[in-house]
Amino acid sequence: MAETLRLFVGPVIHSLSTSHLEILPHAALFVDIHGQITKFCKHVDPDDANFGPDLVQDNVKIHRLAPGQFLIPGFVDTHNHAPQWAQRGLGQGMHILDWLDAITFPNEARFADPDHARRVYSSCVDGFLRQGITTASYYGSLHAEATKILADLCLAKGQRALIGKCNMSRNSPDYYREPSVEASLRATEDCIAHVRALDPEGSLVRYVLTPRFAISCDPELLQGLGHLARENPDLHVQTHFNEAEQEMAFTKELFPQFACEADLYEHYGLLPVGRSILAHCCHMSDYEMGRLRELDCGVAHCPISNMTVGGGFMAAPVRDFLRRGIKVGLGTDSGGGFSSSMLDAMRQAMIASHAREVMSKGEDKGLSVDEVFNLATLGGARVCGLEREVGNFEAGKQFDAIVVGTLGNEQGIMTMVEEGDSLRTTFEKFIMTGDDRNMAEVYVRGRLVKGVSKA
Repeated sequence: MAETLRLFVGPVIHSLSTSHLEILPHAALFVDIHGQITKFCKHVDPDDANFGPDLVQDNVKIHRLAPGQFLIPGFVDTHNHAPQWAQRGLGQGMHILDWLDAITFPNEARFADPDHARRVYSSCVDGFLRQGITTASYYGSLHAEATKILADLCLAKGQRALIGKCNMSRNSPDYYREPSVEASLRATEDCIAHVRALDPEGSLVRYVLTPRFAISCDPELLQGLGHLARENPDLHVQTHFNEAEQEMAFTKELFPQFACEADLYEHYGLLPVGRSILAHCCHMSDYEMGRLRELDCGVAHCPISNMTVGGGFMAAPVRDFLRRGIKVGLGTDSGGGFSSSMLDAMRQAMIASHAREVMSKGEDKGLSVDEVFNLATLGGARVCGLEREVGNFEAGKQFDAIVVGTLGNEQGIMTMVEEGDSLRTTFEKFIMTGDDRNMAEVYVRGRLVKGVSKA
């Protein structure tokens, strides 16, 4: 009989909420030929070769995790600049607008060359998959052709992605600025059509409207993008929001009629209910917190870039977001953030949260390992509108997963696992000291995108 199912058997760890991490020493996951989880048995007898009579089927290929391995969901990167892959680590410590002028705009302008875009984006997608980032929300450059190449590569390599061409019609150098509002909108519609034709069901690749930030957009461009958001209810919107004091002050100069960025973006239709991904959100008023909650906005928390580029140690109020019921995920912000590792983002999120606890005189408690893991998986899926598809291992979701190894050649430089260490202890050692060498296999929609097939 032809193979129709795969059965992954072994320890499984995933998040059900920010307060509930499920740790299952002996579990079984059925995955069909379309990469969908059809059944999740949370407790099986490891000594039973057939794992119980209800699991016996002739057309199942069994994948038994090796000693020291466990299964976690793939990571979701809610904020990432694909063209900045080759500039990571440059300009650290600069104020945000100075960094854009000196480092980022000259680099992104090179993506006018399709060959350059193909070379860098291929390395970028491979690099993130290698690190277990199975879903990414990407900002492209302002170039339509390069953005199409990024979408093509994500689909070909098997990464789940939201992809948007940056819209930029002002306040950037002449060599890196769109010629007009009309040209920017036409190029955006062209990219939307390309992505839809490439993946009509949106099974892996989807378009996301991407005004870089209000500073880079004429009011007419913001209005046109807001119209596209209204006319295309399947599209998310992503932008930078209250990132740094320098950025916020310049935005206020350009749009003095608005009291805050929440009012600005809402006015132009760029905070569609449940469909906006707002990067950073470091400086927030109670009013803006309320608007984000009412409009069901998602926050892409980028703790590494918040503390290395922007102009100050910016500890975003993540605990307050969570307390108010605002969706939060993690972003590597690679380019602004020096690291492309979601593990590093989780660790830095914990550090930033402890700083925030001091700043708030104990009111905003620091984040736990369980909480930052949620932000890197299920929380990020919620921010990207993908929580029904990925983020944990509920039956019916897609099998986006990482097989983590902690022994032998898979140990890397992770804290050694000792005899008697519980699965919980091993998990914490991985989160706090592991790296991509511990990620033996990575799957997206059931497809092996890193590792060696056991077939």
